[in-house]
Amino acid sequence: MKNMNHPEHLFYTKSHEWILFTDDTTAKIGITDFAQDELGDLVFINLPEEGDEVEIDQVFADLESVKAVSDIYGPVNGKISAVNEILMDEPELINSDPYGAWFIEVSDITEKMNFLSAAEYIQFCEEEKELGH
Repeated sequence: MKNMNHPEHLFYTKSHEWILFTDDTTAKIGITDFAQDELGDLVFINLPEEGDEVEIDQVFADLESVKAVSDIYGPVNGKISAVNEILMDEPELINSDPYGAWFIEVSDITEKMNFLSAAEYIQFCEEEKELGH
């Protein structure tokens, strides 16, 4: 596996989203370096609207790469307070800076799934690679 960047201060999901909490009930969400690398060159992103609800394990966005279309899942329950609309015109920013290219900010978070630490996420990705996923 090539050297992936997985910052320690973020939380991760097994569906390859990262979460950055800015306080107890607000977080930014994007996809990991591993996910963007697996998808390849991104050409389109479909993002939700500000004010929409996000629910754990429910699709809130989708990405299109030259290889495939991939769903992005909610890691928390809450309300979308901001959408990174720059990505709609420049989805390739996700490839060049996956941790700077957040998709949505969620506020009023009422529930969180069980997250992985950076070390746990790296281990999970290595196991996925070994299994050929």
